[in-house]
Amino acid sequence: MDAHPETFAQRPVVGVSALVQRNAEVLLVRRGRSPGAGRWALPGGRVERGERLEAAAIREIREETSIDIADLAQIDMAEIIGRDAAGAVESHVVLVVFSGRYVGGDIRAGDDAAEARWVRRDALDRLDLTEDTRRVIKTHGPQA
Repeated sequence: MDAHPETFAQRPVVGVSALVQRNAEVLLVRRGRSPGAGRWALPGGRVERGERLEAAAIREIREETSIDIADLAQIDMAEIIGRDAAGAVESHVVLVVFSGRYVGGDIRAGDDAAEARWVRRDALDRLDLTEDTRRVIKTHGPQA
């Protein structure tokens, strides 16, 4: 491959996230960094070179929340395009979204998550969720 590092910096990044449910609750993190700093989202992050998507999702959920998950299934995709004040693209993330089954662990925010918690469906409207998080939960999350 004949690509320069600065070229790769201009290309989209592949990321993963997971919709993890426990009874009528959903696992969410309050993002500590951009994109979406301060907003609530499904936990996840970047895929490392050579890492399979499922393995990345398991690793990222563990790093951000200390929770272990299993039985992953791809359920959605999202694109997060960050722009500066002038409208120029600053970042572009292509996100593969999985569902996963909670298998254990005590929740604790880590990595770039400012906070992590289980949230009941009836409390979701009180949180500042990212648009894609709201859409994925509405489509694939616990029913009201």
